[in-house]
Amino acid sequence: MVAILLRKLITKDDVSLWPQLSPVTQTAVKGQLLLCVQREEGKSICKKLCDTVAELAAGILEEGMWPELLPFMFQCVSSDSMRQRESALLMFAQLAQYIGPQLRAYLPTLHTIFQQCLSADASSDVRIAALRATTNFVQTLETAVERESFQDLLPGMLQTLSLALNNGEEAAAQEALEMFIEVAGTEPRFLRCRLVEVVGNMLQIAEAEELEEGTRHLAVEFLITLAEARERAPGMMRKLPQFIGRLFVILMKMLLDIEDDTQWHFAESEEEDAGETADYEVGQECLDRLAISLGGNTVLPVAFQLLPSFVNDSDWKKRHAALIALAQIAEGCSKVLVGISCMRNLHTLCQLFLCYYLSLSPRKPVIATFCIWLLHLAILLLKEASIGFTGQSAFFILVFGGHTNLF
Repeated sequence: MVAILLRKLITKDDVSLWPQLSPVTQTAVKGQLLLCVQREEGKSICKKLCDTVAELAAGILEEGMWPELLPFMFQCVSSDSMRQRESALLMFAQLAQYIGPQLRAYLPTLHTIFQQCLSADASSDVRIAALRATTNFVQTLETAVERESFQDLLPGMLQTLSLALNNGEEAAAQEALEMFIEVAGTEPRFLRCRLVEVVGNMLQIAEAEELEEGTRHLAVEFLITLAEARERAPGMMRKLPQFIGRLFVILMKMLLDIEDDTQWHFAESEEEDAGETADYEVGQECLDRLAISLGGNTVLPVAFQLLPSFVNDSDWKKRHAALIALAQIAEGCSKVLVGISCMRNLHTLCQLFLCYYLSLSPRKPVIATFCIWLLHLAILLLKEASIGFTGQSAFFILVFGGHTNLF
């Protein structure tokens, strides 16, 4: 608590007492902070002390007002004490965006330090702190040459994630996944040299049902974020073999995680998200983002290969998932969906849905759901293709034929 209060008093611009302190007092405070970091063994307190040091340093280091800090950090990161190593790495991570230019002269040294701290010989806390420092520092590098000099750290970065999962440390694994997501969003080209390996690992995590839901969701988020980084790394994800197919299957399985409450069928009002789980919501959102980021030419061939088996399945969840998937990818694939071959595929899917539902006992709500979805899709297609009312009517006649009594 003292470390938190001190940080608020000396680092917040509007209430900071730091400028009012005499040079002697400022020197004493800085010295005591570094001494506490060096001696503290408690993990939680040590992190709070590192936060205080980093926030203070961010405001005064560039002005040359704390020359002792960098030598202290390099001393700690080379120490035999794992706690001191972790502390130094935490401070490197937090200060990367502020003192990145000052560390240019130390690139070879930092590379060696990060590599050593990412090794399996280091403690779990040190590895995670090293991963944080590495990912934060990589995002500050200005040239491709500088980034490429750190790419050989990727095996150690992936090993840190794998060790956390293998040791059952899913909280640490989730922290590591969040760091990978940051890199995927800001510096996707850093991952290019190990792209197949990185994406393969993330797909395995997303497919591992024994892992926590949050862990699998973060792996999916990494993959979607990487697919969305088309401006920084154009075409990078489209070139990966089987990537889209495996990810699409993962997202379709997520759509199956929906609950059916028998009372829902008799309810007077419907809650839009009734029965929906976190898996279901992530699957919906990510299908939409995937289609928008990669486009119909990439996504639709996979969708049309997989969806017929879902439509023909006797499990209502799979048929429901197919409908939802089509609705979610429609916007991102609309330009391609208006093509003749895709319209034929769409027509085939619609006929499969229709034939199945007509074979059931009358279920007007289910049929209505299908019709509303088809209308939604048609509107998207008509907007994209600028098709008039005649084209719209032809589309519905093609799909429904003589079954106009459904409306």
